[in-house]
Amino acid sequence: MRRQNLAVVLGTVAAHSPLSRADVAGRTGLTRAAVSSLVDELAARGVLSETETAPSGRVGRPGRALAVSDRGPAGLGLEIGVTHLGACVVDLRGEPRVWHRVERSNAGRAAGQVLAEAAELAAEAEAAAATLGLRVAGRVLAVPGVVPNEPRGLVEHAPNLGWHAVRPADHWPDPATAPEPENEANLGALAEYWHAEQAAETLVHVSADAGIGAALVIGGRLFRGARGFAGELGHVPVQPDGVPCSCGARGCLEQYAGEAAVLGGAGLVGGADPVTVLAERAGAGHPPTLLALERAGRALGLALVSAVNLIDPDGLVLGGAYAELADWLLPAMRAELAARVTVRPWAPEALRPSALGRRGPVLGAAQLTVRRILADPTLLPAAATESPTATATSSVRSAGEV
Repeated sequence: MRRQNLAVVLGTVAAHSPLSRADVAGRTGLTRAAVSSLVDELAARGVLSETETAPSGRVGRPGRALAVSDRGPAGLGLEIGVTHLGACVVDLRGEPRVWHRVERSNAGRAAGQVLAEAAELAAEAEAAAATLGLRVAGRVLAVPGVVPNEPRGLVEHAPNLGWHAVRPADHWPDPATAPEPENEANLGALAEYWHAEQAAETLVHVSADAGIGAALVIGGRLFRGARGFAGELGHVPVQPDGVPCSCGARGCLEQYAGEAAVLGGAGLVGGADPVTVLAERAGAGHPPTLLALERAGRALGLALVSAVNLIDPDGLVLGGAYAELADWLLPAMRAELAARVTVRPWAPEALRPSALGRRGPVLGAAQLTVRRILADPTLLPAAATESPTATATSSVRSAGEV
């Protein structure tokens, strides 16, 4: 009961701060004495701060205002992409405080080498966070691959990286502080849900880049499937007898809407930032690029028709790097959905680009730790002076499923 009440008080302050203790009591229905005790414990855990407010004009001492601390526990998000490494530290208010991104070709490189470089980037991000008074309480790694429900901590398959059965902890300098891996599309979807002003209760998030994945969020919870393999939209067939795919099947969506397919159709070769090149060419009216993007949009829309008819979502989001190509992809996607979703109501505006774009997965990775802390503050050490990061990280990582 106390753990639940701690979460209620913390969540109330996070949503409505600044608040006085009396305000918290009024909003939660808890007694002032109970609120006072809970606030003291949350302050001891480093998640709440209390400051004097300006005089109100009334007789008596100035009031005191509660807010979620902008120092103390924080979440570290890491990302290994096909062409980059990323890191982000988010405080308990959900504010990104540290950003790092390094362009790096990771496809086909040894997993141990890539993870060693990710660990170096993580150390840099944590050092930068420490100068801001933040201590990392959990680490999550976004990867473009399949992360099964069991065993946790394993990247079973990441085809665009060339990984098979990779456990990041086996390649991390200190296994006790190794990040928890999670599929990048899943984290992008959660970030989108958490940031949306009016979040869809049933959200399908399409993460398109070198590969194409999707994630389903229902009522704020990620649907992972029976074994954690849900969301492999890139291997939904859009041409049953089409071109062979690296997965062994034929006609998969990635062969028609993946980065390589679009670049090839546009007559371009991949560079340091191929999506930016595509956007520049499309903006300049380059006919082959426009045609390639229209074809990709039709293929994406066709693949999503089945998802819409099966799941009946009230939101579809195009995320990842392809959010930057939305002006040229969405018209064809919407046309396919309008023509083929005929047995249920469908509003074209339900399909929209992500406001987070490429930042979604790494931001979702960082915020996952923060969300777990907000849901259960007892995951943190009780004393604000207690700061062994490995202890806090281990506790927060075991807070349950995404």
